Amino acid sequence: MKFFVEIYGFLSVVLRGLILTAQTLTLGGIVFYWASWPLAAGQGGRRLLLASAAMFCVGPALAALALMAMLRGTLNLPLGEALSADAVRIDLAAAALAGFAAFALRAARGSLRLPAALVLATVAIEVGATHAASRLENVFALYVAEFVHLIGVGAWIGGIPYLLLALRKAPVEARREIVSRFSHVSMFAVALLLAGGLPMAFDYIGDWPALYGTSYGVMLAAKVALLLALLLLGGMNYLTGRRLRRDPEASVSRLRRFAEVEIGLGLTVIFCAASLTSLPPARDLPNDRATLVEIVDRVAPRLPIRLESPDHASLSTSMAAAADPQAPRAFAAGEAPPTPRNAEDIAWSEYNHHWAGVFVLIMGLLAFGERSRRLAPVARHWPLIFLVLAGFIFLRGDEEVWPLGHLGFFESLRDPEIAQHRLLMVLILVFGLFEWGVRTGRLKAGFAPYVFPLTTAAAAAFLLTHSHGLANPKEELLIEVTHMPLALVGVTAGWARWLELRLDGAPSRVASIIWPAAFAAAGLLLMFYREA
Repeated sequence: MKFFVEIYGFLSVVLRGLILTAQTLTLGGIVFYWASWPLAAGQGGRRLLLASAAMFCVGPALAALALMAMLRGTLNLPLGEALSADAVRIDLAAAALAGFAAFALRAARGSLRLPAALVLATVAIEVGATHAASRLENVFALYVAEFVHLIGVGAWIGGIPYLLLALRKAPVEARREIVSRFSHVSMFAVALLLAGGLPMAFDYIGDWPALYGTSYGVMLAAKVALLLALLLLGGMNYLTGRRLRRDPEASVSRLRRFAEVEIGLGLTVIFCAASLTSLPPARDLPNDRATLVEIVDRVAPRLPIRLESPDHASLSTSMAAAADPQAPRAFAAGEAPPTPRNAEDIAWSEYNHHWAGVFVLIMGLLAFGERSRRLAPVARHWPLIFLVLAGFIFLRGDEEVWPLGHLGFFESLRDPEIAQHRLLMVLILVFGLFEWGVRTGRLKAGFAPYVFPLTTAAAAAFLLTHSHGLANPKEELLIEVTHMPLALVGVTAGWARWLELRLDGAPSRVASIIWPAAFAAAGLLLMFYREA
């Protein structure tokens, strides 16, 4: 139970992301089939819709159980009192209503009115667990804005997977009308998304300094950047759809490839939104904000980079463990704050980031070099550097953990930040080995080339939910300001590589330049990383 309580913060973000994903796909499926009926009927997607509706039921139930366990584990509340918590009741009510919606969808043979009404009611209930319902002012307006925003997200992002399934199976003569109808729905959905999102952004941010001076503001800025990328891809697909309306025989290949990336970016935005729910709105933090001068000073490139490590014994965790062997072995929610960081701790972290940047920059440059016939035989082995990077993270990523520190490997996993670092290390190993096998021809399976872009994009999205567990909101923000660009270039690298594989001709060549450039940019960002 203690371990569960300690990882609850990160687990709650993941669960909220899964709930939002299931909600989006359920809404999107209903809207898509309503708008494209009867053209897309029987063209696939029913299984996805039913699975999404089932997850929309299971997700809130798991969230409620997790919160009850956390309340009982931290406050020793009786079961009845834990059940009476507002957030628990909201999730349980949403789970019950979503369950009825799932059964209604399964039984539906034509009209989707009843399932649609039940799903909309479930979304309305879930809004009660968001920031909109917790405000002291403008509660009703914010509630409506959140509801409209979620409907817009669902109708647009949630409908794209069903569009892909329909285009894969629909007759050629039906594709033009399906794309046309979905384009109109998407434009209306984007209008709803903005109509709901802008009032919430203005209310939760409050003023311009809060946009860059708080974690909530920076996360919202990242979400907006991803949304702009989605709008760009959506605009390109709109143009492709216009060409298809003029010529029904025109290929929909490019539309499908860009739509695949839209799905990936959409899921990233959804998990970014889930992270936002775990942060207090920027307006509520008038103090402990970082100033623009502090942010510029933190992110401005400075030389020389730190390539020499401080002595491990000089780190605060080492000194605290030597002074008090009975002290908490890993920081977690509900315990005393961790030992204040000293200059050596900062130097240790910067050293780790700078060397990681060297590795990533070399990979980006070698990936460029692979395009040269002369350098390709050597440069194609660049993914092996991922293994070196993973080993470096394992040894150096967390100074208090075995084999350098006083914490055992499994014992350390109770700290959410350390657990996230270990998961990231596994992701690096996986896509390094797979991509090396692809580049050298050892892996010939059709799915193998896609492991690298998907894992890269997933790791970058994971970075958006990464928490450092610091007690100082300003210092947490200053670290996130340096990590957010890394996440965005990682997302760019992953999906650009995907497009290189999925497209041909000039678009593929452009994508083949973008992703190594993004890798090199990530390396430079890491090399100039600062914590002081």
